[in-house]
Amino acid sequence: MAVPTFVDRVTLHVAGGRGGHGVASVHREKFKPLGGPDGGNGGTGGSVILRVDPDVTTLIDYHHSPKRKAANGGQAAGDFRNGGRGADIVLSVPEGTVVTDMQGNVLADMIGVGTELVVAQGGAGGLGNAALANSKRKAPGFALLGEPGEEREIGLELKVVADIGLVGFPSAGKSSLIAAISRARPKIANYPFTTLVPNLGVVRAGDMVFTVADVPGLIEGAAEGRGLGHEFLRHIERCAALVHVVDAASIEPGRNPVDDLAVIENELARYGGLEDRPRLVALNKIDVPDGRDLAEITRADIEAQGYRVFEISAASTEGTKELIFAMAELVTAARVENPDAAPAQRIVLRPASVTGGKDFTITPTADGFVVRGDKPERWVRQTDFGNEEAVGYLADRLDRLGVEARLLELGADEGDTVIIGPPENAVVFDFKPSVQAGAEMLGRRGEDQRFYEERPAATRRKEIDALMPTRAETETRADVARRLDAEQAAESVEVGPTSYVIGSEDDPDWDGRDDA
Repeated sequence: MAVPTFVDRVTLHVAGGRGGHGVASVHREKFKPLGGPDGGNGGTGGSVILRVDPDVTTLIDYHHSPKRKAANGGQAAGDFRNGGRGADIVLSVPEGTVVTDMQGNVLADMIGVGTELVVAQGGAGGLGNAALANSKRKAPGFALLGEPGEEREIGLELKVVADIGLVGFPSAGKSSLIAAISRARPKIANYPFTTLVPNLGVVRAGDMVFTVADVPGLIEGAAEGRGLGHEFLRHIERCAALVHVVDAASIEPGRNPVDDLAVIENELARYGGLEDRPRLVALNKIDVPDGRDLAEITRADIEAQGYRVFEISAASTEGTKELIFAMAELVTAARVENPDAAPAQRIVLRPASVTGGKDFTITPTADGFVVRGDKPERWVRQTDFGNEEAVGYLADRLDRLGVEARLLELGADEGDTVIIGPPENAVVFDFKPSVQAGAEMLGRRGEDQRFYEERPAATRRKEIDALMPTRAETETRADVARRLDAEQAAESVEVGPTSYVIGSEDDPDWDGRDDA
């Protein structure tokens, strides 16, 4: 099987790197029993980026390797060590590459050298317990997971960026003309369909520089798929003007320049979108005696249709200079009318929100209540469901967002099924309103109540400080402490007898009767 050397349409599967997981860690050091959380954050995953490269002219690299994935973010560690960021993967594409989704919607048109398109964003790294700690949650026993990177299939379609497009029948001399007016050296031979890929040449007319491209294999019926023209007509969509290269010395019976021009124009009309392009007609091969005679005969008929006609010979370059300057006039007029846009830009694809801009939506279904939204779905992806404290933290976040209140408004009862996320990757819960997840001693979900209880030594210091203003001049802090101990000891003495006589009124078992 022949190996293609020119590919202008591919399907590419891209995936951003996954973010690294955060770490739940506690600082450990001698004589510091409560060192506090020191878990680092996971690194962000790498992104997949398309970049316009002037040295790339084909999409053949992605024809052979259609799957590309960026590097994952690094894992975090204790002692506040964050994970490293995953490396981006940059894919070079030719200028004029159109990026579409699988439904055919255009996502971006890659015009301008250096233009970048982020087609798959890397996942965010998970936060460690040090980043989750605050004044109310001093020692989180959990961390957040890294998010998966974006994953999608896209279509890449190359539309050559050229100022002038050459159209015409096979062997009309389009490749020869490009070779005559530029430094391009396409394959040239005396048989149909010699040119199998579009050719591109750079032409200079005085101080004016422009590019010329041809469409190979354009024949009658090309718009319906005959020949090769239907595969390459897209390459002249960007052209500012078209030049009909007509064979004036064709030896095929029934062919003449007027009819050839009509056939090609019909195919362009059926393809559509090229009606507004100005046209020139080049009657080629006048170096052949019969060709010169036929060109002179048919020139008047073609000019009567409103075309500017040039008699040329691509082989001897006769008449090509006049044609070059006529092309330059059309290119100059087009550039004045449509000035170039800002060349290099960076575009980041952002998928449309599933909720239409709201934080979340809840839809009652036969299977349960389906919760969709950017925030709830992202929080679910970040949660380690093997950690009860992390599950409690998720429940608190959803509660603060208003998910629980909305479920109650919709008539959800305890035990009803709640589904968060898309059907193919959903997480299912049993609805328990205001449930305290995790150990009951934690108080608020995701917080450790033990850190709100003061130690006895701290309580004693505060009590001594409160008595210090009442001390005598001769008393020291130690005297105040002893006085406090004495007062507390006096208050702790139990009132009542410590001994009693059996059968007396002090006996707690005596019922008040005298058995004698």
